[in-house]
Amino acid sequence: MQRLAYIFADGLEARLAGSGTQIYKALITKPTSAADVLKAYQLFLAACPFRKLSNFFSNKTTMNLAQRSTTKTLHIVEFGILYGFQWPCLIQRLSSMPGGPPKLRITGVDFPNPGFRPAERVEETGRRLANYARTFNVPFEFNAIAQKWDTIRIEDLKIEKGEVLVVNCLFRLRNLLDETVVVDCPRNIVLNLVRKMRPDVFILGVVNGAYSAPFFITRFREALFHYSTLFDMLETTVPRDIPERKLIEREIFGWEAMNVIACEGAERLERPETYKQCQVRMQRAGFTQLPLNRGIFTIAKEKVKENYDKDFVIDEDGQWLLQGWKGRILYALSTWKPIDY
Repeated sequence: MQRLAYIFADGLEARLAGSGTQIYKALITKPTSAADVLKAYQLFLAACPFRKLSNFFSNKTTMNLAQRSTTKTLHIVEFGILYGFQWPCLIQRLSSMPGGPPKLRITGVDFPNPGFRPAERVEETGRRLANYARTFNVPFEFNAIAQKWDTIRIEDLKIEKGEVLVVNCLFRLRNLLDETVVVDCPRNIVLNLVRKMRPDVFILGVVNGAYSAPFFITRFREALFHYSTLFDMLETTVPRDIPERKLIEREIFGWEAMNVIACEGAERLERPETYKQCQVRMQRAGFTQLPLNRGIFTIAKEKVKENYDKDFVIDEDGQWLLQGWKGRILYALSTWKPIDY
């Protein structure tokens, strides 16, 4: 609670001083090595099931499609690839497919880095994945896109006829501006692009948060509920003085909370919506929801029961796989297809 209070007090101080945007930009441009982030990521995987289950949900859905298909090319377009940590596991699985692996094409999309080399991180992710694919003899091709997502055209994605096409976006749609900022908003523009791509499946993960309200008091209160749940989970599952826990608290959740509290308008990039709000948005954007795979749900529930603290929640509602802590739902996963597919 002290750590959470410290971060929220920092956010309030920056808001009162009118320096939220400058502080947030300074934080996100601070160099943190991929190795340090990987260590923190590994700790997060061990401490809680949220990311591991999300990766399992996404990889298993993709693998099921690849196994059913007669096509020898699998194309994954990932919005928000970051370091691409989830894909080595899939590459390994593809390598052991009967009859040999398909060609794997990954289009990694993310926001540009500040400075002279906007695509540096995405390209570095591509090189790491290419090396991994080489180790497992999986034919591989990587296409890096580092620009504002609402400026991407369908031809930039280099979609080929006859390939199995999977679009993956885990928890990053929340970083796109919504209608409260601009009517023709980037969030809907990107969903429209995905619909035009006509993917075989669109795998979507959302942060189930109500802290996007335009009214500050409401937003602050909801953010406090959300982040106190995450900090309580870390306090229960990870010793206090492990450096990786501090990195997660300060440089992942802390930066997000700073943005929610201290920034306004187009500078506020943390804009989650609840999974029920997202469901309505997806239907309006021309998508139909696919049934939740019972096998995936059963395995997810068993894995959490066997390996994690009893207070973790795995549930389902309206074809969403829900993940939470002590009764509060934090993340939701679902699969979609364009209606006119």
